Amino acid sequence: MNASSSDKHTDRFEIRMTSDSHFGWIRTRLAVDRTLLAWLRTSVSLIGFGFTIVQFFQRLQDMNGVAPARRPQAPRDLGLALIGAGILILIISVWQYRSVVHYLWREPFTALAGKSATDDMAPVVAQTPALAASLVVIVIGIFAFGAVLLRFV
Repeated sequence: MNASSSDKHTDRFEIRMTSDSHFGWIRTRLAVDRTLLAWLRTSVSLIGFGFTIVQFFQRLQDMNGVAPARRPQAPRDLGLALIGAGILILIISVWQYRSVVHYLWREPFTALAGKSATDDMAPVVAQTPALAASLVVIVIGIFAFGAVLLRFV
């Protein structure tokens, strides 16, 4: 009774080739994109808020008549933590997104996706605007992290 992983996989559920199943696959695929976009919005907020905290408190310290802070590095540390959290969250969500999308494009779902098993699925997976935007934000976040870290070291 030693079944391979693909045998176990096909025994879990039955794939029916109906329009309901195809549209269900499409809804699932779009839900995965919406989830990535929600994580993208969260990351942008964290990165932007972290950078803003650093800039605000730096400008505040430079103003005349403002008492010096007891912990002048605290805003920088908080900003770096928020920027780092935004980058980390986005990297994890991109990894999860790619895993789920690759799963949805594999057998036994290829027929539901409207592709034959011989089609090359890699270009379809890589051509999503949500993934491209996420990668751009990761690069921007790394730049913001580096700018904050190197400016105040």
